[in-house]
Amino acid sequence: MIVPPAGVRVLVATRPVDFRRGADGLAAIVQTVLRHDPFSGTIYVFRCKRADRAKLLVWPNFCTLFENMLLHQRVISRECV
Repeated sequence: MIVPPAGVRVLVATRPVDFRRGADGLAAIVQTVLRHDPFSGTIYVFRCKRADRAKLLVWPNFCTLFENMLLHQRVISRECV
């Protein structure tokens, strides 16, 4: 389980995003679509079309969380650690 620190906002995108996008592409979505500052400390959660993987955009780190919903396995990229 990943628990954010107290007082941190977590915003979850309701529409899937193209998972070929990196941190810069997701930050652009936050700025243009959500009209938020991606560097504010808020955690932004994006999902792929199949809804079996998620990407977290957290400043100063970009984190990718892959969760296989069928096998209940989590793989967290090294940038998160």
